Amino acid sequence: MAGAIHHHHLLPPRLLSGYPQPPRLRLPLRPRPLRLHPRVASATAASAPSDAALQEFRRWISSHGADAGGAASPAAVPEGLGLVAARGLSRGEVVAEVPKKLWIDADAVAASDIGRALGGGDLRPWVAVALLLLREAARGADSPWAPYLAILPRQSDSTIFWSEEELLEIQGTQLLSTTMGVKEYVQSEFDNVEAEIISENKDLFPGSITFDDFLWAFGILRSRVFTGLRGDKLALIPLADLVNHSDDITSKESSWEIKGKGLFGRDVVFSLRTPVDVKSGGQIYVQYDLDKSNAELALDYGFTESNSSRDSYTLTLEISESDPFYDDKLDIAELNGLGETAYFDLVLGESLPPQMLTYLRLLCLGGTDAFLLEALFRNAVWGHLELPVSFDNEEAICQVIRNACKSALGAYHTTVEEDEELLERENLQPRFQIAIEVRAGEKKVLQQIDDIFKQREEELDGLEYYQERRLKDIGLVGDNGEIIFWES
Repeated sequence: MAGAIHHHHLLPPRLLSGYPQPPRLRLPLRPRPLRLHPRVASATAASAPSDAALQEFRRWISSHGADAGGAASPAAVPEGLGLVAARGLSRGEVVAEVPKKLWIDADAVAASDIGRALGGGDLRPWVAVALLLLREAARGADSPWAPYLAILPRQSDSTIFWSEEELLEIQGTQLLSTTMGVKEYVQSEFDNVEAEIISENKDLFPGSITFDDFLWAFGILRSRVFTGLRGDKLALIPLADLVNHSDDITSKESSWEIKGKGLFGRDVVFSLRTPVDVKSGGQIYVQYDLDKSNAELALDYGFTESNSSRDSYTLTLEISESDPFYDDKLDIAELNGLGETAYFDLVLGESLPPQMLTYLRLLCLGGTDAFLLEALFRNAVWGHLELPVSFDNEEAICQVIRNACKSALGAYHTTVEEDEELLERENLQPRFQIAIEVRAGEKKVLQQIDDIFKQREEELDGLEYYQERRLKDIGLVGDNGEIIFWES
């Protein structure tokens, strides 16, 4: 995870004899000093769009036929703004058809003054679109997107907009490390465009464009762009991007498509469908992404779900460059689709990810087990590592992971039990609830991992290891583990 800390976990001395240093695990093991930029009032002031602004937006999208004949209408809803059915809608029915000329995307950048100023420059797609967004926002009523820009929120509950005090509530979490890493990345991009583009084109950016403005544009893109419209395809789709998320919708079927319309299908539109039946006056919902964790939902959109399948923890394992068998282990990892660093997402209530134990055994391999790293075994070693190699190797991976879990759990300032008591309170502030749910979820996953490897430690004496399997293969050990002798 971005901004995570490298930490070496030392095994007991008896395990270190003849063995490489245990693998490096990246975990947020201790509080990280917060380096935050002060946020200006314009970037934080929460304000719903006025009725006049909402009415103007409705007229704008209707005049371009984006509302699919009046099937849905933008309206104030508990989440802020959303899409409300103007009549009863059936599953799969189109609720918005937004023509490409309304999109804010790479083509819109290329056709704008900014595109001409860039002259085909090598900017990241999101940076170019963010600059156009800021440019058009600065133009006010002169912008062709003015009705759309007038209803965009000035903030969300995404953790990138949290205050220092609010971020302290996720101290010790991977979400904090990721949030700070994202903000540092956005700051770096801003520093580059400020020096090379903004300051060099005062005619396009006559006002002061601050980091907070740039962060706002990043947050708008991060929260409103549909999954699948990333990279070069990145686009803001007015009206369609008002649709809110519901955890009741569990279908992985996409609720949108880009298609041709009109004579010979030359007119490109973004078509949004309702994934379920909706009654007249009811809000239209979609599923943003079933695969995102609560931490990702909090970072991207500013909400979480009370759903254990959203609780996860990313374990990052690395082959240490100081490992005497570094080259051999890296070669074996790469032959099997992994590398020097491997990421494993562990989800509450689910079993360990495939290849995690195999990779761990490779990292801890050494001593008398190092013969498996020889070239003779190169094509077969991964298969051997899928099963326990030796008592020492299996004990090493258990202790490495358990030590990591203990260190990570020690970085939180509350326990799971304390968090669950807090969640029972009524009228929690949204950001406080997000913090509690994320940190409680991470701790539950860490406890689950520790329980798995604690149980494995207790079973070490009963496991079958490589040498025993090898003796069975050549017929020297019976099914019950007895040594077989032949007499002449």
